[in-house]
Amino acid sequence: MITLIKNAEVYAPRHIGRRDVLLTADRICRIGEVIEVGGSVEYTEIDATGKIMFPGFIDSHVHIAGGGGEGGFSTRTPEIMLSDITRGGVTTVIGTLGTDGSTRSMANLLAKARALEEEGITTFVNTGSYQVPVRTLTGSITDDIVFIDKIIGVGEIAISDHRSSQPSFEDITRIISEARIGGMLSKKAGTVNFHIGDSPRMMDILEQVVENTEIPVKNIVPTHMNRNEFLFEKGMEYAKNGGIIDLTTSSIPGFIEEGEVKCSSALKIMIEEGVPMENVTMSSDGQGSLPEFDSQGRVTGISVGKVTSLYKEVQDAILVDKVPVEAAIMTVTSNPASVYKLRGKGSLIEGFDADIVLVDADTFDIDTVIAKGRIMVRGREVIVKGTFE
Repeated sequence: MITLIKNAEVYAPRHIGRRDVLLTADRICRIGEVIEVGGSVEYTEIDATGKIMFPGFIDSHVHIAGGGGEGGFSTRTPEIMLSDITRGGVTTVIGTLGTDGSTRSMANLLAKARALEEEGITTFVNTGSYQVPVRTLTGSITDDIVFIDKIIGVGEIAISDHRSSQPSFEDITRIISEARIGGMLSKKAGTVNFHIGDSPRMMDILEQVVENTEIPVKNIVPTHMNRNEFLFEKGMEYAKNGGIIDLTTSSIPGFIEEGEVKCSSALKIMIEEGVPMENVTMSSDGQGSLPEFDSQGRVTGISVGKVTSLYKEVQDAILVDKVPVEAAIMTVTSNPASVYKLRGKGSLIEGFDADIVLVDADTFDIDTVIAKGRIMVRGREVIVKGTFE
């Protein structure tokens, strides 16, 4: 598994110009202006002239084992397929449960994560679901994070939502504390991912935790922060004060009509408002349900989130909303790698994992996707022979 990529315009995610990149096995071996080969060793060469190279995308919120169920058993969404992930340029996913912590389980989630890893991408999971008390594998949040390699945090815990368990300040503080200790003991992130619903209470309980405890703000990751204009405004303030916010890319026209802030537009607004972009991530909510409710809380319609929406919003941010390429791409590469302490991920650096996406320089359409050195989505390549100098 030796691959040489020639003449790519590289965003690592910072722009470093035209480079050749040499991959050996599952690692980035060398990045240079010109890398020459010759001799008799077989390798794959990809001519990336006219292409831009990005780090493989990280989707930090995917219902890999399926989600949904708010409208009964028939509204449960299916498990995700590998191709639904890789064709969106995603090479690393963090799996999560959602509303349903009864017919879905942590054992099921972990098994699906291991299956996807066997197929070629990198996977992690969070322990728990919407419900409090948190349903874990070992009986302890801290022990799940410490002893189970793939578990890096907790979530998504629902707050400010009619589907939540209506947790108290004490409940939330205890969950974050246990996750933080688990992260400290295992050198993992120990983050808690919070589903923020439509309630006017929004993030009140999380702000109380930040203001009234010693827990660092970086252990708290609220998601769906573009759900409506009011929550988005609150999120920008939170990010300016050092908090992490996550935007959800999967949507339907009805949500936008009701006030949801489109992710690509949200990135533009945040840059204009002076929000530190390193505090912003985007995730797809892939394979999760996108339910519509009437005034009585009854489900009136349901759609399924798509992992492919993640890069589509990056693409729209660059081409439509004129967000700088570096600012757009870091929300799905280096930022989530930093927030979730994913070593070897999110950047194009020698020694890091060989997770790479090539896109067309004019349209920004995805051409080639490489995960841990393996070509998952094929663009243009040619097999040649050579010996590395």
